[in-house]
Amino acid sequence: MSISPDAAFDGWLHAINRICDRFDGQATGAGFQGRIVEHRQGALKMSTVHAAQARLVRQHREVQQSGEHHFFAVFQLEGTAQMRQGEVRETLQPGDIMFIDNHCPSAFDYQGPARQLSLIVPHARGQGLLQPGQKVASGVPVAGLATQLLLGTRLRDDLSQGESEAVLDAILGLLRPALLHRDMDEDSQAKAYRRCVAWIEQHLGDSELTPERVAHECGMSLRGLYRAFGRHGASVAQHIRDRRLDRCAQNLRDGPPGTKLAALAYQWGFTNSSHFNTAFKARFGVAPGEYRRRH
Repeated sequence: MSISPDAAFDGWLHAINRICDRFDGQATGAGFQGRIVEHRQGALKMSTVHAAQARLVRQHREVQQSGEHHFFAVFQLEGTAQMRQGEVRETLQPGDIMFIDNHCPSAFDYQGPARQLSLIVPHARGQGLLQPGQKVASGVPVAGLATQLLLGTRLRDDLSQGESEAVLDAILGLLRPALLHRDMDEDSQAKAYRRCVAWIEQHLGDSELTPERVAHECGMSLRGLYRAFGRHGASVAQHIRDRRLDRCAQNLRDGPPGTKLAALAYQWGFTNSSHFNTAFKARFGVAPGEYRRRH
């Protein structure tokens, strides 16, 4: 008797959760395929993931259910996969490497058959070096060297704890120049971020304020804008929403007591009163009317 794609996916997802970390997801077609093979040796916690027509997601619920803080170092071996972390979206080709922070939401999409090797990197080892959603492309020579080292290690079963830790350090050491290349233009990126924040502050009341417009007006690519804000722990849309809510709260504290809430929301770019009330309560813990009464 054949197994339905949903039943097969559930079995695969259970294995993913047992070996890797907490994920949710679904089969995205009748041609679903999924298999995972675990390879553990001392400090090296690896798994080979085979997938087709499947989606894995880690939302806030799965993040909160996770244990230790670590990165997934995803080595794309065959096929392609669409990876997302925060505002970063990448299509991994064979030879690419991407780092996913397990304490941040993420999503993995597999259409055609794909094979990945996933290595768990403790957060303490990657701290200061790795960024969520950071990618090392296959064209970077050290990417191939790191992949070959990991593939060769996977075939062994005789490494001591110290030797396995040395291999993990060697892989990160090989990738370090590519991972730190971003620091070469850190100053210009910081200046671009400050320029965008200042421009947003001047246009918070514009209901048409979008990430696309910010990028255009500030002379950045949309992807560059997402990366700049991602380094500061928030998306562009989150930053705009939070700053609008901060301005609304300030007006509720200091402004005329008779101002209608709908007018105040509209003044700061909110076109939907229900959305404004929900967002305000999520940020400040009380509805706008109650906030004004308390202050």
